[in-house]
Amino acid sequence: MGLKAERTKQCSTIEPADRERIVRAVLDESRPSLRRDGGDCELVAIDGNKIMVRLAGACMVCKLAGTTLATIQARLIERLGEFVRLIPLPGAAKVRH
Repeated sequence: MGLKAERTKQCSTIEPADRERIVRAVLDESRPSLRRDGGDCELVAIDGNKIMVRLAGACMVCKLAGTTLATIQARLIERLGEFVRLIPLPGAAKVRH
């Protein structure tokens, strides 16, 4: 079995509820540093390997938002064990307190 087939096999073992739990955990781990800088990030939807988020506060206008999203994406890839794409959607997130 080739590497690609093996990865596809691994991907299918994560249940949707577990996948969402892992994504939310990674976002929760990132949230303190985002909030410290006046921002936040909210999960909007998961569609296959696409994870849609909405930025809030200072994150919406920060020049480093792309770097922050890349860091979160790398953590998601590591935790999920597969490639995912973190996609920021336009509009402000509803900030949780």
